[in-house]
Parts: sequence; C-alpha cells; structure tokens
Amino acid sequence: MKKKRKGHGRTEMPSMMTNPDSKGRGADAVEADGAFRLGGRIKEARVNKGLNLRELSEVIGCSVGALSKIENGRTNPSLSMLHKIGVALGINIAALFSEEEPGERIVMRAGSRPIMRMNETRPGHDIALERLVPYVGSHLLEGIINIIQPGGGTDAELQHDGEELGYVLEGVLELCVDGEVYRLGPGDSFCFRSEVRHSYRNPGSSVARILWVNTPPTF
Repeated sequence: MKKKRKGHGRTEMPSMMTNPDSKGRGADAVEADGAFRLGGRIKEARVNKGLNLRELSEVIGCSVGALSKIENGRTNPSLSMLHKIGVALGINIAALFSEEEPGERIVMRAGSRPIMRMNETRPGHDIALERLVPYVGSHLLEGIINIIQPGGGTDAELQHDGEELGYVLEGVLELCVDGEVYRLGPGDSFCFRSEVRHSYRNPGSSVARILWVNTPPTF
C-alpha cells in the first residue's frame, strides 16, 4: 500500500482511510473498511454528544439519509462535510482517523507522519493532510502540509473559530476568503480569521503543497 511520491524522496504512510493490514485485498474492499471505521467513530461521537441523527443533520445542513450513509460506512464524507461534523460534535477531525492513542511527541520524522486523505470526487486523489503536530488535546496550534492534487479542493466554504496561516511550498493555490479570490504560488503566504468564509482549490496542473497552521486545532 506504500507509494513513493516523485521528487520528494520520502514514503507516504498508508491512507488513514484504509486498513494497512488489508494486503492483497481489492481497492473497493479496503476503501469500504476505512469508510466503515470512520462512520462508526462519527456515530459514537454523536451518541456521546447526546444528539440523534436528525438533530446533527440539521446542525451540519445535510439530510438524515446522507448522514446515515456516512455513519453506516456506505459513503465517505468530503473534507467540508467532515469539518462541519467535527465542529458540531466538538471534536478534532484527527480523532476520527487516528489509529493510535493521543500522545505527546516532540519530533515527527519525515516519512513517519500520519496522512489523512479526504475524498472530494475520488478517494485519495484530491486532498491529503499530513499532520505536523501529534494528535493530542493539549496543543494550541495545529500544523499540516495540505497536499492538493490538480483540480482538487474543498467542495464548499469552511467557517469556524480561530485564525489560519499558510505558506505555499510548491504548486498553485487559489484561495477564496470572504468572496475574494487570491492566486498564490511558491513562497506566497496568507493569514486570515477562520470565522470568515473560506475555501480553496488547486487550479494548476501539478500537485500543490501548502504548510497550513491554525489555532485552535480543527483538523
């Protein structure tokens, strides 16, 4: 399941949406396993929050049927939908993907950091979030490398508490903040309040990699 990214000399970790013990199984079966685990964790968090399906669906703005399919592992949520679910349930998105207990780590070595993959149109082909900060509740900052495939991006606007800072490492980023569109390239940076409506996409023909930091932790 491991795959080399050309030009970076590092090995990606298996997708957090897949089961690394599923060697030899079909891609559809592996994806189904990941969706089932993610859906089960969302359902558990919802129940712990004391919400029923209809109550949560009203908060996040989707139908009961669509939310039920996500919880039953019949479909994977997009990044924006997953973000809405996390905000509504008061949990960090990483908690839904993590296969390990939260823990304090000072150093995260290249090639060993967990990568969360989100499907906007095709699983694993649009957005991947490489975590720079370990999943643990005590951190005030969250840092990721947002890896966006050509044509990939959020399918809707995001909006939450906090502040965000980004630096384009490579590729092209089209960032929309409060209705205004900005086109950024390598070396460009940005900063904005997270309460403002925002979205992004990669309009280029090559992969875009953005160092993205926000507080409080959301992803």
